[in-house]
Amino acid sequence: MNQSSEHFCLHNPDQDKEVRPDVTCMATRSMEGHSSLDPKYLQKFSSFRRLTKTVSNLQHVCKSLNKSCECVGWHLCPEASSAENVESAQCLIFRTFQKESYPKEIDCLKEGIPIPASSPLLSLNPFLDEKGVLRVGGRLRNSKLPTPERNPIIVHGRSYLALLLIRHFHEKVLHQGRHFTEGAVREGGFWVTGGKKQVSSYIYSCVLCRKLRSKSQTQLMADLPADRLTPAPPFTYVGVDVFGPWNVVTRKTRGGQSTNKRWAVLFTCLTIRAVHVELVEEMSSSAFINALRRFISIRGNVLQFRSDRGTNFVGATSDLGVDAVNIEDQRVKGLLEEKGTTWVFNPPHASHMGGVWERMIGVVRRALDSILTGHKLQNLTHDVLATLMAEVCAIVNARPLVPVSHDAEAPEILSPSMLLTQKSSSPISFNENLSIKDIYRAEWKRVQVLADQFWARWKSEFLNMLQNRQKWVTSKPNLKVGDVVLLKDSSTTRNQWPLAVVVEVYFSTDEKVRTVQVRSVSDGKSSLFVRPITKLVLLLSE
Repeated sequence: MNQSSEHFCLHNPDQDKEVRPDVTCMATRSMEGHSSLDPKYLQKFSSFRRLTKTVSNLQHVCKSLNKSCECVGWHLCPEASSAENVESAQCLIFRTFQKESYPKEIDCLKEGIPIPASSPLLSLNPFLDEKGVLRVGGRLRNSKLPTPERNPIIVHGRSYLALLLIRHFHEKVLHQGRHFTEGAVREGGFWVTGGKKQVSSYIYSCVLCRKLRSKSQTQLMADLPADRLTPAPPFTYVGVDVFGPWNVVTRKTRGGQSTNKRWAVLFTCLTIRAVHVELVEEMSSSAFINALRRFISIRGNVLQFRSDRGTNFVGATSDLGVDAVNIEDQRVKGLLEEKGTTWVFNPPHASHMGGVWERMIGVVRRALDSILTGHKLQNLTHDVLATLMAEVCAIVNARPLVPVSHDAEAPEILSPSMLLTQKSSSPISFNENLSIKDIYRAEWKRVQVLADQFWARWKSEFLNMLQNRQKWVTSKPNLKVGDVVLLKDSSTTRNQWPLAVVVEVYFSTDEKVRTVQVRSVSDGKSSLFVRPITKLVLLLSE
C-alpha cells in the first residue's frame, strides 16, 4: 500500500500496477458489514501474507471512512497490523471463499437444517463458529488439542485460497516434500479437501523444488542406427574410444627405472561387436594417425566412424595446455578423405549414446585387470602390454553374442571370431579320394558356409536380442524453444548448476527431441552449448 498527497492506492506486487481508489472501494463495498469480499479481486494476490495485510488495511480504512475510529481518510496505520485486525481480516477471507465454494452447506447450517446427503462435507460434520467460519466438527471434541487442530477451517481444494495456503506453508517448511507441507497446513488449522493431491500438484510445479530435486529429462529410447543392423564386412562401421593410461617401463638405470604412460585406442565393429585395440604412446594427433593407419591396414577401409565429442577426439585444447587427439586436425581430415571415410560425433556429455563401445571398454578393462593381477606391474613394458592387449582382444572376440545353445546338433557358438578368423571349433573331415583341386574348392566352400552360417544366425538370433528397450520405454513431451532448464555439472554441487534457455531443438527421425542447444550466461557472457536432454532438468515450460 502506498500513500500519496492526492489519493490512497494499493500496490499489487504480482501485476506491478496500482489499484485506484474507486477500484478499492468496489472491492470493499461489501466490507462495511464485514460480510464478504470480491473473490476476483482476491485472486490478484500471490501470497497469503500480502492478501491478509491488504485486507486488514482495507478494513481499517473502512472503519475510518465510517468514522468508527480516531483515524480519518485514506492512510497507513500501524493499528491495521495488530493481531486482532489480522485475525478479523483472515476470517473475512475465509468466509468469502467458503461462501463461493459451499453456499448450500452454509445456508443449511445457518437455518439449522441438516446439510444434503450429497454434500462432500457430510463426513466432516461441519459447523459455523461464532465468527461465521466453516469448520470441521469431527469426533475430537473431547480432545485436549488446540482449537485450530481440533476443528480446522475447511478450505476447498480447488479454490484459490487453497493454493495460497499451500504455497505459504510450503515456503514455511523450506520447500520440503508433501508430508512436511501437508502436516504444516494441518497444524496451521486448515483442512484442505483433497489435500494430498493439491499439495503434490503444487510441489510438482514449484520451480525451486524442481531445481533442488527434479530428475533430468528422458525420452523414448531411440531406434538403433542402420549401421548396427545392416550385414557388412567386419569393421565397416566402427566405434572409437580411448582409455587408459598404464605406466610402462621404458628404460632401466642403476638408480631405478624410467616409466612412461601408454593409452589404448579401442575400435569396435558396430555390426558384429568385434574389438581391435591399438596402443599409443601419447594423446596426440600424430600418435592417433599412426594407430588409425595400423588399424585400417589390418582390418581394411572403414565407411563410417562414430565417437564421443570429447577432448579426446575434437576441440582446440591448446588453450588448456592439454595434449589430445584432434579429429579436426588437417592431417587427420586428409587421411579420412583419402580413405573415403566419414566421422560421426555424438553430442557432448552424451556417453549413453555411445554405449556400444563404452560397454566394450568395460569388458576389455575387466579382462586386462584379470591378466595383470598375475603379472608384476613394476616390470610391465610396452611389448608385454601390447601382447596382453592382443590376448584380451582374442578373449573378447571369442565371447558368445547370443545365449549358448544346449542343442547337441548345434554345438557351434556364435562369436565375432567365428567370422574374423573363419575358423570353427568343429573337427574337419577329409576325403582321401579328393584331388588337390577338390581340397582347395572344398576349403573355399567351407569358408563360405561358415560366413553364411554366421550371418544367418546373426539375423535370426542376435538381431532379435536388440529388439527390446531396457529403459526409457515411454514417450515424453519434447523440450521446446524457450524452456528454462538447469544444466547438470558433475564437477559442482546442484545449487551451483547454471540456468539456461533452450534456443534450438534437434528432432530425430522419429520426431523426438533428444538433443538441444541452450544459451547460458556466466560472468556476463552468453554462451551456446549442445547438450543431450539427459543432462538437463526442466524448470519452466511455455
